[in-house]
Amino acid sequence: MRIVFMGTPDFAACSLQKLIDEGFDIAGVFCQPDRPRDRGHKLVPCAVKQTAQAAGLAVYQPEKLRDGTALALLRGLAPDLIAVVAYGKLIPDDILALPKYGCVNVHGSLLPRYRGSAPIQRAVLSGDGSTGVTTMYLSSGMDEGDMIYSEKTPIGETETSGELFDRLAPMGAALLVKTLRAIEAGTAPRTPQDHAAATYAPPLSREESPIDWTKSARLVLKHIYGMQPWPCATAELGGTSFKVFAAEAAGKTEKTPGTLLTAGKAGIQVACGHGESVRITELQAAGGRRMAAGAYLLGHPMEV
Repeated sequence: MRIVFMGTPDFAACSLQKLIDEGFDIAGVFCQPDRPRDRGHKLVPCAVKQTAQAAGLAVYQPEKLRDGTALALLRGLAPDLIAVVAYGKLIPDDILALPKYGCVNVHGSLLPRYRGSAPIQRAVLSGDGSTGVTTMYLSSGMDEGDMIYSEKTPIGETETSGELFDRLAPMGAALLVKTLRAIEAGTAPRTPQDHAAATYAPPLSREESPIDWTKSARLVLKHIYGMQPWPCATAELGGTSFKVFAAEAAGKTEKTPGTLLTAGKAGIQVACGHGESVRITELQAAGGRRMAAGAYLLGHPMEV
């Protein structure tokens, strides 16, 4: 079975590497164009491009998918199937209809929950106890296609979105291999999604960074861990703005949410909603470095 792979970030590169290791016939790899990064604004190839080039695969980076350029390239490559993992663009209908076995996608949630571009982060932020990966046939709607396989995993109470990404990526890669083998053998299941049960996972933004202290202690903690590695949870404490990286539940209080309760060696305790509180244990002041809250307080006492 001749395959074209479409993807861009690390999550997708893991799946591409797995297909390479498993000996699949990969006719070509599509990814988004190189983008400028960091202060030097140098063009940096994405993880999928780097993986493809290391394996000697042909790489294509069309700016658009709807102007006919990508379709012409794909017709020349003549894939039996297109595997799409976090490509970053919706695939138009003329490309969806091109391969014999259709287009298959790996999605970082248990569909129909968390359709969209940030399913892993939203699962953590919502305080879900578990999530997973799903393979599906792509359709014209966003993440609405028939499901093939899924695999579930628990979410750790202090697991960051970045850590969950790192666990789900190889799970998705293995599930993609299982899916492609089943399609090739003619044994792949096809289960329509329950569209009434769908939820959506829009991309994160910096506007969501500030901690909402009126939420329960658990949801404040989930916010802190769910916003990592980007854009990070933020809070103003004692008149200083911080990025907050770690915290723990710290017992009951009758104080108003957002009240600074204690600030010492153990960290910075802040009142939350529901009569609860959390203790911040790791943070970074604006212009400073990431450190334990207790260590920061040694040089910067904070008035309660």
